[in-house]
Amino acid sequence: MSSSPSEHTGELDASLDAHEVSDAFHVFDTTLRDGAQREGINLTVADKLTIARHLDDFGVGFIEGGWPGANPRDTEFFARAQEEIDFRHAQLVAFGATRRAGGKASEDPQVKALLDSGAPVITLVAKSHDRHVELALRTTLDENLEMVRDTVSHLVAQGRRVFVDCEHFFDGYRANPAYAKAVVRAAHEAGASVVVLCDTNGGMLPAQVQAITHTVLDDTGARLGIHAQDDTGCAVANTLAAVDAGATHVQCTANGYGERVGNSNLFPVVAALELKYGKKVLPEGALREMTRISHAIAEVVNLTPSTHQPYVGVSAFAHKAGLHASAIKVDPDLYQHIDPELVGNRIRMLVSDMAGRASIELKGKELGVDLGGDRELVGRVVERVKERELQGYTYEAADASFELLLREEAEGRARRYFRVESWRAIVEDRPDGTHANEATVKLWAKGERIVATAEGNGPVNALDRALRVALERIYPQLAELELVDYKVRILEGKHGTSSTTRVLISTTDGSDQWATVGVAENVIAASWGALEDAYTYGLLRAGVEPVE
Repeated sequence: MSSSPSEHTGELDASLDAHEVSDAFHVFDTTLRDGAQREGINLTVADKLTIARHLDDFGVGFIEGGWPGANPRDTEFFARAQEEIDFRHAQLVAFGATRRAGGKASEDPQVKALLDSGAPVITLVAKSHDRHVELALRTTLDENLEMVRDTVSHLVAQGRRVFVDCEHFFDGYRANPAYAKAVVRAAHEAGASVVVLCDTNGGMLPAQVQAITHTVLDDTGARLGIHAQDDTGCAVANTLAAVDAGATHVQCTANGYGERVGNSNLFPVVAALELKYGKKVLPEGALREMTRISHAIAEVVNLTPSTHQPYVGVSAFAHKAGLHASAIKVDPDLYQHIDPELVGNRIRMLVSDMAGRASIELKGKELGVDLGGDRELVGRVVERVKERELQGYTYEAADASFELLLREEAEGRARRYFRVESWRAIVEDRPDGTHANEATVKLWAKGERIVATAEGNGPVNALDRALRVALERIYPQLAELELVDYKVRILEGKHGTSSTTRVLISTTDGSDQWATVGVAENVIAASWGALEDAYTYGLLRAGVEPVE
């Protein structure tokens, strides 16, 4: 039921010919505009340029960069993007509104700013809900239609391709279907390539979206797109429901960023289109970059990637239950809907007190430790994991500590690069209200007894520094290591301030990151256990042979 793409200028046709994906279906990204409206996201121009490069690498067809003329940052972005980025797949899109009521598009300064941006494609937001026209725009329904016609035709006459976002379309359709469809017709007849139906308040459900999109497509003949907010948790489903009804243009944001609870998430939408619908919407091989792109954009916006995000989350293909692991050992497809490598992700086996033999064997294989089908060895590891978890340890998020445990059982000895004689941490409360934190570590390494003292920002930091002072001369590889995260959890118990404490530490060597766990009755001792594992694992990764 899809309608064919509208005509557009020869200049833009030449641009599209260079793209690897057909113009018959659009993947349109609005992370830099709508996604940037999420609470907690504040993008600089440099951030926006970096994200635009990632999105172009991913292969989306259109990147909406912002509203030129509305603020200096977006105006600067469009000027720099066209100078600094050689777009290989995407076209840059400028966002703006229809002209003001009672004026002319050719004289409207906001419309002129859209043209001055140099963007080859322009998205116009238009009112399609009658109450919004009368209460927000304070104009008549007929004048609103004329605003749409005048602005679209003017921009098309200037050689721009135009998409029209019908704001609050679904709510407007339910209130006054005839008028909502009249706005679609006005945009289509004036030359808009795509008319986008927007669930601006995010309140629609898939069946409603599909039925309305189907009717509007039949009644107007316009090429339709979908823009869904996620207020009911249905943005991705609503987007795909619109595609089922004939929409050939989807508007999304990376990782679902957006105002309130967010927008339709680009990554599950694209994965569904390619892997479930069989639509070719990305350049060849781009889908395998999806997990990397998702995490890279999360880093730029300074938000921790969602671990449970479909397709790209680190837990998307993680398996914990022993029953699942047993089945996956026979055939991974028994508990996975796709091969994770198709989206650049990987299968992960989680080790916990739920782990069975299959979980341990698969996890060993994942970590490069061959258990050789040794049932006795695997049984020992299973029992030790269950015993340690009873004490408060957790290995789900501490692969490095688990690998050390696994190697100890498989090799019959613990990997030791140093032997600790004692350690202590002192916190001194001074009369002026400040605190001094000092730690001393006594240990043996390569036959040498070393005593090292260091100060730090807190007792754990002081211990970390003292350990470094003691070991870096003997193991210079430790200079590359850096602690990047530190989490403390007081485990449930009945001992008040002496309750068992679990500490998770994340460490990096600049190229990879790993996590270790420590458990004790106080936070300093638990931290020391996690630190010991962190440095031991770092030396193991560096290929250093243990001394004993």
